[in-house]
Amino acid sequence: MGDSLISVFDQLHRILLAELNAAGQLDWSRACVDGSHIRAKKGGADTGPSPVDRRKRGSKHHLICDGRGTPLKVITTAANVNDVTQTVALVDGILPVAGRPGRPHRRPEAVLGDKGYDSNPNREELRKRRILPVISRKGAPNIQGMGKPRYVVEQTFALLHHFRRLAVRRERRTELHDAFVSLACSLICWRRLKKARMIVLRALSRLRLDLRNHDGVFPSPPFTSHYSGFR
Repeated sequence: MGDSLISVFDQLHRILLAELNAAGQLDWSRACVDGSHIRAKKGGADTGPSPVDRRKRGSKHHLICDGRGTPLKVITTAANVNDVTQTVALVDGILPVAGRPGRPHRRPEAVLGDKGYDSNPNREELRKRRILPVISRKGAPNIQGMGKPRYVVEQTFALLHHFRRLAVRRERRTELHDAFVSLACSLICWRRLKKARMIVLRALSRLRLDLRNHDGVFPSPPFTSHYSGFR
């Protein structure tokens, strides 16, 4: 059952990402990676000693989001798994995103990471995928100006862990927990798509009002096929 739920929610996530991409709401110029610990009350697969309190078991969410903080992929591991081990898996785990002419998009132009992602082999793997690694090196000053662009990943974690089911893991089976993670990503995408639609509707309303005041004509709203399904 868990695998089937993951498949359904992953497909939903992919559809909503495509809608966001078609609306110009995805920023492929960069992606941000980070990890966040959560408690695992009942233990289970992919749990381990928490770095915060080694007497308690926990898991870790590894996240990659676009430049605007939209979640693209989340991987669940034991809490004691290093962030650097999941860099390439996160990038390769991004689902192909349609919505624009041409081939589906699945590669950001750059990946931003803190010193926990410092790894020359990972930099080489990213370059092989034509992705620019923007990752701070241990023992060196942080890359200037990277704090603000990376802030979006912290915001995305706050949105994900606002769902109580994700803030504290209660599922012993990882596939069930991952299904809830995928559903949460879909809900975040849906809310962003809904917000983008409302912005467009407000702009169209102002345009119609301006035109009516200008020549007395009240034109019908020029809805595109992209938004017709969300009326």
